[in-house]
Amino acid sequence: MADLRLEELNASNIVAANSLSLKPGQEQFIAPVTYAAEASVVNPATSWQRVALNDDKVVGFIHGNFDPENEHEEFRACIWRINVDAEAQGRGVGRFLAHALAEEAKRRGFDHINVLWEPGEEGPEAFFLRIGFVDVGETQYGDRIGKLQL
Repeated sequence: MADLRLEELNASNIVAANSLSLKPGQEQFIAPVTYAAEASVVNPATSWQRVALNDDKVVGFIHGNFDPENEHEEFRACIWRINVDAEAQGRGVGRFLAHALAEEAKRRGFDHINVLWEPGEEGPEAFFLRIGFVDVGETQYGDRIGKLQL
């Protein structure tokens, strides 16, 4: 997908972002995009939400958080959620989105980003490890913590 571009989540693309399809078994690992949109209203100063478009079609969504004062280190610069349409998975969309967030983090002065994931066979762990995140621990709730050095 060489024609990927990034666009802020907005009224003209949120329906498409919320309609991204999942592969069987992935639904247990992800909540609707509208949950992330709600978070940006609650804390717009720290929320960073973008969609990936291939030509004019929304093929992915990322919600990042930049909060250098957060008491939890893993939430200071992180991917809150990322999802890629089932038909576009394996074509570089997720990598494109994660790298876009990493570039934004660098621009803001961070030296790494984090991500949390729920372990599971159909979960995102293999993806995050493949694009360079290193498993650095576990939350008190059993989620894995991944770190990508910038």
